[in-house]
Amino acid sequence: MSALHSLRRHPFDVEAHFDFSLVLGYALPAPALTPLLPPGLELDQVGDFGFLAVALVQTRNLRPAGWPRALGQDFFLSGYRVFARLRDRPSIRGLRILRSDANSRIMTWSGNLFTRYSYELCRASVVRSGRRIKVEVDGPASLQVEADLRPAQQPPPGSPFHDLKEARRFAGPLPNTFGWEPETRSLVIVGSVRTNWEPIPVSIE
Repeated sequence: MSALHSLRRHPFDVEAHFDFSLVLGYALPAPALTPLLPPGLELDQVGDFGFLAVALVQTRNLRPAGWPRALGQDFFLSGYRVFARLRDRPSIRGLRILRSDANSRIMTWSGNLFTRYSYELCRASVVRSGRRIKVEVDGPASLQVEADLRPAQQPPPGSPFHDLKEARRFAGPLPNTFGWEPETRSLVIVGSVRTNWEPIPVSIE
């Protein structure tokens, strides 16, 4: 096993502050998402639907745990992930990371050195005005989204969720991310802990 191979197993803890995390959730027919999962995982479903999420995050002071904040990195991050469970232990839920973008060369380099989250460089613009936020990402996976930050009262039309309480299970935080190590054909499970995390349902345009 090479040193580089070992490094990509998340060799140290990190900590950061999120100014915001705007997560776009998409319900898709399970057969469309199942091929994206490696062996050992199954979709976290509601009925016949699985779920893909795009997280848009403004990150502050990301650094190895215990390091001074002054040594941390500030950057915008977008992550594409599928909600999944361990097949043999379905009570263990988490996110299978498909790919990631960051507007920092340091982050894309270090992210690809220490993880398998497939970082690519992007440009990002975030504009907040009153109760609205507009995010634009220009890169391999470009997008533009505007959100009304006033709390939504019910799921959007066509949602597979009957109410917001049911939808809350897919709003995070989830305690695990799942990576696939092809060299050993094994899953790498990374745990996380969040504080002051209060998801609010919002409307997207």
